[in-house]
Amino acid sequence: MSIRQNLKKQALGVSQKAMEKLLADEKRAMAFAQALGSVQRGKQALDRGQEELMRALSFATRSDFKTVGKKLSGLKRRLRELDERLEEIARE
Repeated sequence: MSIRQNLKKQALGVSQKAMEKLLADEKRAMAFAQALGSVQRGKQALDRGQEELMRALSFATRSDFKTVGKKLSGLKRRLRELDERLEEIARE
């Protein structure tokens, strides 16, 4: 095992033990879960605000890029299928 892998394994072990100790107490675990939920809700609100701002400024949003990416993937797949069919026809 390399030094890097060994250090990574040790770091993960230490962080796991720290989380176990942190979450061992039910009150702390509940407080941690509530804090994490608040952070997630805050991120969602920030993302919504960012998307609204981008739309107001007529810029492409993250969801627009995802939609275009999916369409491009579909087109690439369809192009490969058509190319394969053309090769089959050319062989006949």
